[in-house]
Amino acid sequence: MLDRQVAPPVQPLASVTLPAADVFLLPNGARLHVMRNYAQPVVRLQAVFKAGKWYEPSPGVSLLTARMLLEGTRTRTARQIADEVAFYGASLECEQGFDRATLTLYCLTRHLTNLLPLVYEVITEPTFPEAELEQLKTRTAQNVRVERQKSSYLAAELFSHNLYGPDYPYGNVFNESVFLSVSRNSIEAYHRAAYLLSEAEIFLCGDVNKSQEDAVVNLLSQFIPTASQQLTSTPNLIPTSNPSYDHKVVADSLQTSLRIGRLWPSLTHPDAHRLQVLVKVLGGYFGSRLMKNIREDKGFTYGIYASVGPREHATSFAIGTDVNAESAKATIHEIHHELQALQTDLIPQKELQIVKSYMAGKFANELSTVFEQCDKYKSIIFFNLPADYYTAFIQTVNQTTSEQLLDLAKHYLSPESMVEVTVGP
Repeated sequence: MLDRQVAPPVQPLASVTLPAADVFLLPNGARLHVMRNYAQPVVRLQAVFKAGKWYEPSPGVSLLTARMLLEGTRTRTARQIADEVAFYGASLECEQGFDRATLTLYCLTRHLTNLLPLVYEVITEPTFPEAELEQLKTRTAQNVRVERQKSSYLAAELFSHNLYGPDYPYGNVFNESVFLSVSRNSIEAYHRAAYLLSEAEIFLCGDVNKSQEDAVVNLLSQFIPTASQQLTSTPNLIPTSNPSYDHKVVADSLQTSLRIGRLWPSLTHPDAHRLQVLVKVLGGYFGSRLMKNIREDKGFTYGIYASVGPREHATSFAIGTDVNAESAKATIHEIHHELQALQTDLIPQKELQIVKSYMAGKFANELSTVFEQCDKYKSIIFFNLPADYYTAFIQTVNQTTSEQLLDLAKHYLSPESMVEVTVGP
């Protein structure tokens, strides 16, 4: 009989291998990545473009272009697009990020070929109707005004501005007057330059058969760019971060939001995997040192985190929390204390093993569906990582020692090297 008072044996995650993706170079230059899994009759199609904030000629253009794709095409209104997607029980949306923009279709496998012409038209023939554009600009500006009443939003905005510098695309702060002045002509020009299927990375994953794969190849290969359709290359900018402290006054706020961090090594850096372990120990999970000290012991906050934010052109490390305004200085003091403790004392073996087990378990859980597996694969593509990146990640995590983490903490976690931002009364 099963003894439920005895925990089941735990086996360490020794290695991990992503499912292989078939890669096809389309006649027009695009790449199609196909990852198959027949567990459920569902498919996801993503077209990813170099159309994020990094590439926009003026602030707001990339965001408005992405959000306007579904507002009307040559043969369909926004309502007709939404009705057709709903008729097939599908989901279609376009998201703009710091580096890229992604059009994503989720649907049942049997409906993929019916929806492909719609996807193609949304990408290649949007009309950007003026009335819908003005409504979108107004709604977006109103939403930002609401968000800016929150100290946490203001802290994140000010931290990015100070960390990267005002001239760096990741550090640009939303300017309402500039945003509202974006014209339809500038959006059309940006779309012609950035949303080129010939330069896109296309990801098709799920229950995909050969005929559906061929349908995607045949349809997306129809796009042939003209000579004038070229995106202006972005200068090789360098973040201008320096250690600093900045406070923004919000007189009627009852809480203070704080962000502390610095620029961080990229995912391809030799220290990257071990630094992930160090950040987890500090504040990367519910049992972390910051949580135990500032939430459980001091009671200053409901939650505090430390995380690494990788992007294609720069990577950041950040500690963030919201606390009662009266506790802000004490919270910063305790954060500095935890940073210094990692620089002076070895992490106990038991604590380190808990973190390693947590990281391995969380990573395995993030591979539970084909869509999550494809997301990991996309990181390999966009960050130019080696094919065995995740296998090396697990192996390095398992082999990391307290002595190695002590050396890394001395190099990367000095409080004097950090950018600090507080927003509150």
